[in-house]
Amino acid sequence: MDNSYLLIFSLLLGCLASTVPVFMALFFAGTVGLVFVVGIDPQIVIEVLYRSMDKFALVVVLFFVLCGNIMTTGSIVAKLIKTANVLVGFLPGGLAMAGVLACGFFGAISGSTVATVVAIGGFMIPALIENNYDEKFSVGIMTTAPILGVIIPPSIAMILYAMVSNDQIEALFLTGFIPGLLIMLAMSGYAYFVCKKRGMKQLPRPSLAEVFAVLRESVWALMLPILIFGGIYSGLFTANEAAVVACFYAFFVEIVLHRDMKLKDVKKVIVASAITSSTLLIIVAGASVFGEFLTFEQIPGKIASVVVDNIASPWVFLLSVNILLLFIGMFMDIISATLILTPIFLPLLGKFGIDTMHFGLIMTINLGIGYCTPPLGVSLYISSATVDRDIIYITKAVLPFLVIQILILFVLTFFPDVVLLLPRLVYG
Repeated sequence: MDNSYLLIFSLLLGCLASTVPVFMALFFAGTVGLVFVVGIDPQIVIEVLYRSMDKFALVVVLFFVLCGNIMTTGSIVAKLIKTANVLVGFLPGGLAMAGVLACGFFGAISGSTVATVVAIGGFMIPALIENNYDEKFSVGIMTTAPILGVIIPPSIAMILYAMVSNDQIEALFLTGFIPGLLIMLAMSGYAYFVCKKRGMKQLPRPSLAEVFAVLRESVWALMLPILIFGGIYSGLFTANEAAVVACFYAFFVEIVLHRDMKLKDVKKVIVASAITSSTLLIIVAGASVFGEFLTFEQIPGKIASVVVDNIASPWVFLLSVNILLLFIGMFMDIISATLILTPIFLPLLGKFGIDTMHFGLIMTINLGIGYCTPPLGVSLYISSATVDRDIIYITKAVLPFLVIQILILFVLTFFPDVVLLLPRLVYG
């Protein structure tokens, strides 16, 4: 590798290691590369920043962030948890299974793992412990189950991947349903057998009248994912429009129907969403500058040539990529990693005959698992604050569930038809 490339990548890694914010590390390394290695006018960097923000696909990210905050502020989250609990809470490990199911419900609306950890994990971990579930088990399952937030559509990571790969967002969303369901079933199955073996206390089985009463109470909350996906796949509106419709619907339900949000709360929700969205957009901008340097120097193409010359089998390539992405996920957030790595891997996919949507799902799960792996897994720190335990304790708690998720990841990697079944059925 050229010494100038080593300098730029060393600069990037050095900034990240010294706790410089990710967007600044990417922006600084990319700017140095463009100006001093490529030799372009520094004003080009300003143009790159503008182009990175001038993407219509980012609108859907901003509105799904807002939708997630509306639900967290109001009572939709509580009603989703209550619904999940009445459906499976009476089984061995039922409350833990209800937490996993609630993560699936919430992920089908918010598109964010962090939002799912805060909204569901912050409520369910204390609830599990109060119901005499083992603390380590409770922390482990509710720290890892929120990965469903980036797998079950809508997914912010998938939206950004589609923005780079030019895949159809609606089709890419479909790749997440079956993998999300498999992870939910596997984690719920593990909870069932562990809790049954330990003789955990079960909640009484609800009567049909109680089930219908909870469903009737939660009907407006349950209609939200149906509205989003029904509208998208019926052709009534696009993914971007679905995000806007979801926000208006959530506001209407919380303010008018549930009456658990006041008009004075609207400003607070919008400001909080703006702060979260601006954080995401700043990372997109910083990553775009670094990506521009990679493009100018044709580094993705050079990497593709080296990989193709040394790896002949697509299976070996996918195995290598999985290991690499799991490692990267330990140190880099999913937004930055998706924006930086997607342009590098895309030229390789055609050479190995790998579907870009299949790869997008694999990348999303890999990097989503990174939320639960040390040293920088955000979910670990959120759960650590929830139960006031150190990061080593939390890491040990999540290990069994990470093994489950990694096993499912490898099944999905080597059986692409499972991932691509729904997109092929819907779009041919």
